[in-house]
Amino acid sequence: MFDWFKTLFSPTLAPDISQSMIAILLTIGVGVFVGRMKVGSVSLGVSAVMFIGLLFGHLGYTVNADISSFIRDFGLILFVYGIGIQVGPSFFSSFRKEGLRFNILGVSTVFIGGLITYIIYVVAQPGIENVVGLMSGAVTNTPGLGAAKSTLIDIQSQFPDRKFGDPAIAYAITYPLGVLGVISMIILTKMLFKIDLAKELHLINEEKSKDEEKLFRRKCRVIHPEVVGKSIYHVLKEHDLTDIIISRIKHSGSTEVYSPTLDSRLAEKDVLMVVGKLQSVEKFISVVGKESTDLEIEADRDIITKTIFATRKSATHKKLSELDLYNKFGLKVTRVYRSGMELLASPSLELFYGDRLRVVGNKEDIEEVEKIIGNSEKRLLEPDFLSLFGGLLIGIIIGSIPIIIPSLPIPIKLGFAAGPLIAALLISRYGGIGVIHSYINSGAIYFMKDLGICLFFASVGLKAGAHFYSNFLEHNGWLWLFYGALITFIPLIIMVLIARFLLNINFYQMAGLMSGIYTDPAALAFSNAYLDSDIPTQSYATVYPLVTILRIFMAQILILLCI
Repeated sequence: MFDWFKTLFSPTLAPDISQSMIAILLTIGVGVFVGRMKVGSVSLGVSAVMFIGLLFGHLGYTVNADISSFIRDFGLILFVYGIGIQVGPSFFSSFRKEGLRFNILGVSTVFIGGLITYIIYVVAQPGIENVVGLMSGAVTNTPGLGAAKSTLIDIQSQFPDRKFGDPAIAYAITYPLGVLGVISMIILTKMLFKIDLAKELHLINEEKSKDEEKLFRRKCRVIHPEVVGKSIYHVLKEHDLTDIIISRIKHSGSTEVYSPTLDSRLAEKDVLMVVGKLQSVEKFISVVGKESTDLEIEADRDIITKTIFATRKSATHKKLSELDLYNKFGLKVTRVYRSGMELLASPSLELFYGDRLRVVGNKEDIEEVEKIIGNSEKRLLEPDFLSLFGGLLIGIIIGSIPIIIPSLPIPIKLGFAAGPLIAALLISRYGGIGVIHSYINSGAIYFMKDLGICLFFASVGLKAGAHFYSNFLEHNGWLWLFYGALITFIPLIIMVLIARFLLNINFYQMAGLMSGIYTDPAALAFSNAYLDSDIPTQSYATVYPLVTILRIFMAQILILLCI
């Protein structure tokens, strides 16, 4: 009676669509469950899906070849696009700070790993598909594996006589070593260098306070006679304080509060609400008078402060000066929040879809402006599939562009790994392309990333697992683990020594760099828990995009140079 049920869940060498879907979903379900289990403070997370796929593949579960290819590539596209949208804003802004030296360190580490991989290929001759798989697994770089597989397929299509094995087998053997290698190096670095976490945290917080871009709001009273009678514009210009915004003003002896223009003139004992960077705010207060404790200026009888969302086309991709909210509605924008960053509302600032604007003005005027700006939180929660799939389409087009390099037998391509990543970085940097915008709420980004990597891991694991044990024995898996250890640890040790002793990089940032340069989300999760801080995430995001693209190129170039 239940033979159909048994057939549905039984391993088979010729699965139909239903059996293929069951194999994929079962692998992901069990993998996610296992990934949540912790040994101490370490868990595999979604990486466990890969290992469960290997186990189920070994037990005989298979997926239809066409379905497997689609799920693998589509999953990879979703994963890298989600990463690009998430880290794009911080990736570009980081280059104004320590991002340049972080990325130089990351690029150097990748090249050292590529050189060691090439030496292993020349000396041991394990086959180029295997050595690239070893490298991708040893540095836990899934997009590199995807690029390697695509390149091998292209070569076979042009040169039918060339036969290659599956690089996912070597990848699966060394992948656990890559994950545990980065985690163990974080622990060993702390122990061997006798890192004082409290001291390191104090140092990095002290350093960040110097470059703090956070905006502050202060009240001040005009008492210096030299500024009385002058316009706000004149005072700001004279003392080079053009990054200051005066959001409210109240005259002495009055309870009326209003939002001034730059032409408004200062009177003695006026109380001002000043918004800007701390150093500029303090300088302005010293110029006009002293800090005030007046509470009337904060009252909402006359004007209110409200946060509104940019969700209409009439507001996005327009500068604040073009919207001219003050002259049209009497409203002043004091700051803009975007992707976790707080920006001063300068006239030249261009608004992106999903930006949050902090406005000051009359309640009725704010309601009128909402009709122009949008302020629809519900709309932000709804997925915009036009933007999502439009961005993915652009990414696939970029990834398919052939890049001709003299002396190489076929052009290299960014592929499904780097193409969508570059598209996402550019879209998030410029707020969108045409009708495609960059805003995706954080919950949707995490869902897209985790779904994508789960689909990829399940497909790759099930295919590689079918012959994993026999291949481990045939190719001397223990020797492959040794090769993988060389690729994992030699560049990592060199990177740690340079970062600590030459560049004097803080240990919190170094932990994120180790995870990011090895594109290892499991190590990042461990770092955050081990250090009880999200500082590693910031340095991880700084190097991840460039390192990922470089590792993709490295995998393809090694194949093309060695075939």
